[in-house]
This record gives sequence, structure tokens and C-alpha cells, in this order.
Amino acid sequence: MPAKDIQAPKNDSSGTNEAEAGQPGPLAAPVAPPVAPRHPKQTTLHGIVREDPYAWLRADNWREVMSDPAALGPEIRAYLEAENAFTKTGMASTEALQKTLFGEMKARLKEDDSSVPSPDGAFAYYHRFEIGGQHPLFCRKAAGGDVEEVLLDGNREAEGETFFRVASCEHSPDHRFLAYATDRNGSEQYVINVKDLEAGAQLKESITGAQGSIAWANDGQTLFYVTLDAEHRPSKVFRHRLGSDPAEDVLVYAEPDPGFFIGLGVTESRRFIVISAHDHTTSEVRVVPADRPEEDARLLAQRESGVEYSVSDQDDRFLILTNAEGAIDFKIVEAPLDAAGRDAWQDLVPHRPGRLVLSLLTFKSHFVRLERVNGVPQAIVTAIADGSEHTIAFDEEAYSLGLLPGYLYDTATLRFVYSSLTTPVRTYDYDMVQRSRQLLKEQEVPSGHDPADYVSERFLAKSHDGAEVPVSLVRHRSTPLDGSAPLLLYGYGSYGHAIPAGFSTNRFSLIDRGFIYAIAHVRGGTDKGYGWYLDGKLEKKTNTFLDFIAAGEALVARGLTRRGRIVAHGGSAGGLLVGAAVNMAPALFGAVIAEVPFVDVLTTMCDKELPLTPPEWPEWGNPIEDAKAYATIAAYSPYDNVVAQDYPPILVTAGLTDPRVTYWEPAKWVAKLRAVKTDRNPLFLKTNMTAGHAGAAGRFDKLNEVALAYAFALTVCAAESGQPAETAAAAGG
Repeated sequence: MPAKDIQAPKNDSSGTNEAEAGQPGPLAAPVAPPVAPRHPKQTTLHGIVREDPYAWLRADNWREVMSDPAALGPEIRAYLEAENAFTKTGMASTEALQKTLFGEMKARLKEDDSSVPSPDGAFAYYHRFEIGGQHPLFCRKAAGGDVEEVLLDGNREAEGETFFRVASCEHSPDHRFLAYATDRNGSEQYVINVKDLEAGAQLKESITGAQGSIAWANDGQTLFYVTLDAEHRPSKVFRHRLGSDPAEDVLVYAEPDPGFFIGLGVTESRRFIVISAHDHTTSEVRVVPADRPEEDARLLAQRESGVEYSVSDQDDRFLILTNAEGAIDFKIVEAPLDAAGRDAWQDLVPHRPGRLVLSLLTFKSHFVRLERVNGVPQAIVTAIADGSEHTIAFDEEAYSLGLLPGYLYDTATLRFVYSSLTTPVRTYDYDMVQRSRQLLKEQEVPSGHDPADYVSERFLAKSHDGAEVPVSLVRHRSTPLDGSAPLLLYGYGSYGHAIPAGFSTNRFSLIDRGFIYAIAHVRGGTDKGYGWYLDGKLEKKTNTFLDFIAAGEALVARGLTRRGRIVAHGGSAGGLLVGAAVNMAPALFGAVIAEVPFVDVLTTMCDKELPLTPPEWPEWGNPIEDAKAYATIAAYSPYDNVVAQDYPPILVTAGLTDPRVTYWEPAKWVAKLRAVKTDRNPLFLKTNMTAGHAGAAGRFDKLNEVALAYAFALTVCAAESGQPAETAAAAGG
């Protein structure tokens, strides 16, 4: 496949290769788009012959490319760069708008922001940003003191790098050492280094090929970490002694099943190092005493298909959050420290259908559980002495709530963060005995933000089977409700991830220009409990897409917008959502923004060499072994269901070193759309050639990516309304 084979059509100047119907949109490039050559590859499975004309975009040396993007072959690189050039040309008319949007979003960030310090013995630890700085500085101050010590300067570490991200930064219990994991190419292959904070120097040893998680033993000399295998799966836990050669590190646990990933952490009391093995539906936990790190990892309860559990400890017992024994929305059980097998589990907080227990945080005299009921989170505090409990109350109907684990265990103070679609993030300390809260910090919006200028709402949209789908939205008070407003509809709907109704400063660049911002809490997430998740996976996956379409139709029926004015937005598995939805109901949407979209589901789930495939089978099904799973996935996979029909304008992003959604999935999808669709609407692919799944790592570089997406949405919707793009961009601003 020589690079010269990447050709442009002779009769088109928009986003498709042969269509002649309609008129080029305002984002149409003055040059023809790239057309990927077709090199059909046939596969046969379950007696079904499948032909993939763009399979060549999957680099044979993809593992090498993850570590070194320069290793990408010239043919594939030429195609991706041609698409990038076409996107740059096609979006050239929005460059001024992108700069304006970037400036607005940057002005809403407090450039010298910092986290609330978290006390730990003689010090309080925090991170902060400097004015103009892209990356955080990790710092501490002596308890009660004002002198800052910079432990790790992210900006300095990032000098000369095209990509840089700190995954974890953990100080030793004796405060002398700092272990940190960095990614310098976006592939999520981390290098762990250790600094001697007393000497101000980095130790000579360096651990490569790591997953990024770090756990210190209580001696301050022993470090636990996880490594990746050849398929980029976290599969082994090692124990490292400071000052020794990493090649001599001791293997603590190796996971034999490629469908299970390894996680690493410590309990709140710091008595145990926790090693978890898990897929999306089953988990298994081992512990190592943090005071005796040389001991073997002890299995608590053997894995059982479909049973999940996680552990904390308190006094002489483990507290275990689990869905065992049919507890679909989870419960909390207790078990003795020396015998924590399933037969020893006793209910502490019994299962109650419809009350999803999300997480558990333990203290010496209390434990706190985070729940979600009817889509709304709540925190419940339980006193150990008498078993009494109370709920921390909030005024707003829809909001986001998160519990923040600290370093202190023997404390009556709980720290949490709260926000809503209109309320900036607030950090509180809550006295669990006095039942009082103290506001420590409210997110500052330097350019100004008045929550009273905005309205947030929540309603239920009826889906195809009668299920009621929650929809959260926020708009400016001055936005007309006559159906003329453009609307961005965001969704995800996989892995049980719920989308919180939380605050984001970036959204207001759309909202202040007359957009309504809406979130569809579709099945596949746990927004309405664990059953909501189960009803949006495996053979029920199409509920996710139909829920999203139903949410869009309900927004039209309520007079908030109209068909063709909705911008569908999703990333990763949310990219699958919008990709499937636009195949099913293209006329509903005025545009699609698909970020690192998981759109080639069938091919990926049939490729067991890829990092995430075996662990993903419980979520999507195993089409290699199961003909029914093959048929189910084939029926909705966006890439496999592109048909000759009109599609709205589409912007697609990818990351070259992405180990989660490999770059060739969005690239293949765009190539097929160009070849098949019948419209002349813009179709753009932007591949970040130096980053992975999360895109740019720097906080300002990330804003450039958001500005591109928002400029696309604003310009497309301006064209649909008949307004000049400049007028639409200024409306309401």
C-alpha cells in the first residue's frame, strides 16, 4: 500500500467521495477529502464471511507504536496525516472562533489554582498550578506552617516532551520518599521513579512497563506496583525494596486469566495492601499486611462469576461492599480479619432494591457509604459505637457528590466535594459527630459566573419499551424555549458508569451562545441502579442507543429544540453510542462529535490480542465463542452498520497511542463513511499523533481540543439555522 494510493475523489469538495445530492456545508474544505484505498480482508466465523476493506489501517506492529509513535508505517501515517490536513483545511474558517473559545475557557480557569491541603501527621499535602503552567506541582507544608516544599514539578518534568502526564504521586508513610509514575507518550505505559525528599535527589532505580498504581508498605522502604504484559494488560504485582535493582523485585501475584486486570491500593487504616483482580462483573481480593510486606498475599474470598466485592477494614473486621447473594444494588457485609471467606460474611447494611451502594469509606469510629437513589447521590454516616446513621442533606434536586479519602483514619472529619450543573465545585469538611459542615473552598471562575443566570432541569423521557430515561439539562435563562435553540446531547451508557450532573466551566461557551446542554442518563450506566446497567449490556445493548434517541425525541417534543438541531456528543464507549444512534436515526441529529469512539466493536471483540478484549467480553459478549453474541454485536456495531444514507456533519477524534480504543477504529469508520454515505456534509477525522485515549495532557492543550469540537458544533448549527457563523457565535455571549 504505497502512500500515493491515498487518493481524493475528482468530483467532491466536502466529506464524501461520490455523493452529488445537496450542497456543501459551511465547513466544506476547498480541497477533496482523502479516500482510503480498499484492500479487502475476509474472515469467517460461525459460518459467516465478513469482508473488511480497511483492515490494513491496523498496524501489524501496534505494540511497538504504543511505545514509540515513530514506528508507525509510512502508509498508515500518510493516511492519518492526510485526514488531519483535510480537517485543518475544512475547519480553517473557524480558527478565529476557536481562538475566542479557547480564550473564554482559559479565562474561566483559575490559573494558579490549588487543591485543599490534606493533613498527614507532620505535613499537609496538596497540588497546585502556576500561572501559564500546563501541569501540576505536587507540594507539602509542615503542619501549621507556611513554607512550601515542591516535591515534584510537573512543568519541569514535561520540558522537551510532546506528551507528559503524572498518573500517581505517593509519599512514603515516614514522609521521606516520593514515588511517582509518569507517561511520556500517551500509551499509559508508565515509568516509576522515587525521590529522596531529604536529600533532594532521585534514586537510581527506575521501574518501566508499569501500570501506574503505587502502594507503600509501612516501613517506608517497600513499594508495591503493577506491570503490564505484552498485550498491555495489568497482570502482575511486584514488591520493590528501595536501593535494589528492579530486576530483582519479588513477584507477589500473577493473574493467569487474560480477562482479569489487576488493581492495587491500601485500606484507609493503612493496615493492608490490597490486590484486586477483576473484570467487569467478577472480582477477587488478596491482602498483604502493610507492616509485614514480605508475607504472601492472602486470598479473602475466591472469585465467583458475577460476584463483585471490595474491602476495607475496621478494628477486628473487614467491611466488604458486594453484590453477592442476589444483592443487585449491593450491600455491605462484615467478616473477621482472620477468616474472610464467603461463608463468614454477615450483613451489616442489607441490600435494598433501588438503593445502589456505590462506595464505602471507613474511619476509626465511623464508616460512610455513598449511595444513589432515583439517580441522585447521597452520603450516609454510620457511627460504630451505637450503629446510628444519618444522611448528609443537600438542597438541589440534581447534583454531583464525591467522597474524598484522606490520609487520616482516626478522625471525625469527612471531606467531600459537591457541585451541580449550575453550582461550581465546593469542597467541604464535615464533622460526623457534630453533623456540621465547613466550606473549605469553592471553585473560582475568574471571568465570573452567577448560578442565578442559569436554569437546570431534570425530566424523564419514555423509551421504546416504556422505560423512563432521566435527562438532565442546563440552559441560560434568556435562551428561547420555542424550539429554535440548538442542543448538545451527551451520553455514555456502558460499564455501569453514571454521568453526574456536575459542574463544567467549558460548557458555558455553548450555553452562553444559546445552546441547551443535556445529558441522557441511558441504560448501560448505573444512574438508576445496577439493574439499569444490566439492561444496557450484552444482548440488551441496543437499549442504550434507543434510550439516547428517545431522549432526543423527548427534548424535541417538549419544545426545547427541533430535529436536526441536536448535536450528539460522546467519547470512547459514548462514541459507540452516538455512532450507533446516528446509524439508526440520522435525521434526528444536526451533527455528531465522536471522541476516540469505540465504533469497530465486532472486529475488536474478535481480536483477543488487543489489550482490552478478554476483559471486555463480560460487557459485550464473546463473539469468538458465542454465535449469538456475534450476531448481537454485528447488528449494532457502528462500523458494520454504515449504510448508503444521508448523515449529518461528523467530527471524529483519535489518539495514535491509545491502548483503549485503538486509532484504527475511528480511522476505519471515517473511511467507510466517506465511501458509503450519500450526503455532502462535512466529515472530519483529527488524530492526535502524540497522545492516547485522553488526548492532550496539558490543561491548556486540552482546551484547544474542546475549542475545536465546540467550534464545529456552533458553526454547523449556525448553518442549519441560516445564520452566519459569526452571528451564531456571538448570540447570547
